[in-house]
Amino acid sequence: MSDPALRVDGLVAGYGGGDVLHGVSFSVPEGGITCVVGPNGAGKSTLLATISGLLRPRRGTITLRGEPLAGKSPRQILRLGVVHVPQNHSLFRDMTVGENIELGGYTISSRSLLARRRSRVEDLFPEVRAWAPKKAGSLSGGQQRLVEFARCLMLDPSLVILDEPSMGLSPKVLRSVFDAVKMMNANGKTVLLVEQNARAGLRLSSHGVVLENGRVRLSGSGREVLEHPEIGALYLGGTTPPDRDSATPPGRDSTGPTGKEITAPQGQEITAPPGQAG
Repeated sequence: MSDPALRVDGLVAGYGGGDVLHGVSFSVPEGGITCVVGPNGAGKSTLLATISGLLRPRRGTITLRGEPLAGKSPRQILRLGVVHVPQNHSLFRDMTVGENIELGGYTISSRSLLARRRSRVEDLFPEVRAWAPKKAGSLSGGQQRLVEFARCLMLDPSLVILDEPSMGLSPKVLRSVFDAVKMMNANGKTVLLVEQNARAGLRLSSHGVVLENGRVRLSGSGREVLEHPEIGALYLGGTTPPDRDSATPPGRDSTGPTGKEITAPQGQEITAPPGQAG
């Protein structure tokens, strides 16, 4: 098995005097799509902000292919090949789509390289090429999201971080956004995303992580996490296991439907978040 693209180990981070993340550990496999799911307030966006350097961890390590990231500035992390597309729309509304795309390559000093990168990105997103002369603010939410994806590729990143890419989008538009995520991955980008639509995000992904109250509750393949009975009941609309009698006792590691072990933190029971107990 190849080394992971990203490894997070014992991460503790928060705001002011309080911690939001409490010893978070997981890895992002090279060349895959890893989806982090969990209830509101679990610390998902805090996790992404810490990885991309927007928030400094109090303890723990983050390594990108062996290179430590903790303590580096967002610009330094960007130069190492990590781009972060935030949850809220981030285009400059009064600028054209083409201008927004070129801003994605703001660290590129060569005009010829910038032009080649833009051409390559627009080959991947032909609709973005068609929208180039339009004001970014005139586009729909789904169209803006695709432009943000295109813009993030201008620096040819190796790891793309997406925070809630489907937020506020209709089911039809959501499909096109998820198709774009799969396309980026097929073109060699390792993807780490947080997704509010847990079922759709895990179906899309090769690897899944469940975050609850700032701790990793479960991790495994996307399918294993999606079909895990306790997680299904808590977050995915009540999936029921084939045999309740075979449920794993509290504090023990759980296994997915394929029989492959799914990692649960030792000594921690998989329990419903406050207000979600059955």
